[in-house]
Amino acid sequence: MKRILLATLIPFLAACGSGKKGETVRLSPIIEKALNDESSRFYADFSKFPAEKRNLPIGVFDSGTGGLTVLEVMLTIDQIDNITGKPGSDGIPDFAGENFTFMGDMANMPYGNYAAENKNEFFKELVVKDALFLLGNKYWLSAIDKEAGGVKEPSKIIVIACNTATAWGLKSIDTLLAKSNTGVKVIGVINAGVNALFRALENGPAEDSVAVGVLATVGTIASDAYSRTIKEVKAKLGYPGEIRVVNHACAGFAESVDMEKDFNDPSATAPRESYRGPEIGKTENDINLELLRLYNFCFENNALLVGTKDGKITEMQLNSAANYARFHLVNLLEKHRKSGSTVPLQHIILGCTHYPFLLDTLKTALQELRDYKVNGQAIYRELVSDSLTFIDPAVFTAIECYNTLRADNNLALRTEDGKVDAYISVPAYGLDADKLDGNGNLSYAYKYGRGAGTEELSTLFVPLSGRYITKENMERLQALVPNSYRKITENGN
Repeated sequence: MKRILLATLIPFLAACGSGKKGETVRLSPIIEKALNDESSRFYADFSKFPAEKRNLPIGVFDSGTGGLTVLEVMLTIDQIDNITGKPGSDGIPDFAGENFTFMGDMANMPYGNYAAENKNEFFKELVVKDALFLLGNKYWLSAIDKEAGGVKEPSKIIVIACNTATAWGLKSIDTLLAKSNTGVKVIGVINAGVNALFRALENGPAEDSVAVGVLATVGTIASDAYSRTIKEVKAKLGYPGEIRVVNHACAGFAESVDMEKDFNDPSATAPRESYRGPEIGKTENDINLELLRLYNFCFENNALLVGTKDGKITEMQLNSAANYARFHLVNLLEKHRKSGSTVPLQHIILGCTHYPFLLDTLKTALQELRDYKVNGQAIYRELVSDSLTFIDPAVFTAIECYNTLRADNNLALRTEDGKVDAYISVPAYGLDADKLDGNGNLSYAYKYGRGAGTEELSTLFVPLSGRYITKENMERLQALVPNSYRKITENGN
């Protein structure tokens, strides 16, 4: 089979969000306000944006803390010679000396639900507001402040470390930046994930047909972004083989990683009414009691909440990120098996930056499924390649960011160690009680009932710290993204 040329890939992907030259682009209300409406709280005076950008921080944002998996890679990656700019390790981190600003929009997550609630326009506006925060120089010192009293630096490049935000908001941010005349560019993880896929296909065995799984949020799958981008890049590169994409929407997976209580509540000991994750049902996205042996759920520490009546299971709620990982991996493989395809899965793209936190669980569960037998037959053995790899887009996101900064002559090239400023969103002080739930978070009805185009300020960006994130979540970050955690806490958070 003809090999593909990855040298042509990055320039193509970097241009995917841009409009054609001379094309008239209709600006959304939030972009109009940011560019032209000086009376709006969302107005950004880009005429004052620093002309010299080298020493400004790299901005990274996500719907929650999952985007720290991308930041962690950026803090440690060494795949480029810093002197020549060519591929190859030189013993020095590629982003040595760079400062970062990270933002997790936790008050407005889960992002994947906006599409399901027909709030696509509001969601696109929300993503633009994330970008405006990174481009601005203000933040709130605490959740009870009425004004943004903190001062920060604007970002010289924006990395969307969220697949759902990339799928629905990349073009909007690209349009905003093009009109801002700041020279700031935006990188999205979906294009980087596809980049990584084609690199894996180039380095793997030559096949006439391959199957690729995509695990992503409901919103990302609804956008069809991965299938569409794979098709576009395949055509651009002239890749000759057939690529079968098996998409699976992982309801609640990302939220469980961020320990959103409607999806993962460590204090719960029995099924609860507020639960919004998968339940027992009959569709391919429901819990199927006939597949319990395949799920191989963990029951310890209330990781699975079960209700019974007359000795029969009547309710089942997932209550740990590991059980969400197992459940959705089984559903992906079941979807592939039921399709009738005999092409084995070669790769599974982790289409959400939260999912790499559970990579070890996914690998363990995959091996269990390979070995699982029915009447002596391993029912998945032929449908899962022995060399299957999980693709984490973070590495290619980092490489694309580095190459973009280098091409624009915007690398800091400092010798001292860089810092990380981190922020999360919280409900704005003074919101009516009926807009909040019992935990003080935005209620589901209010969160997904908001409309685009208002001046209402429902959330604030404050420093990420144990003041606003649970002890369990902070301990998880310390264990799973130690470099990010160290730099964030070193900075006083």
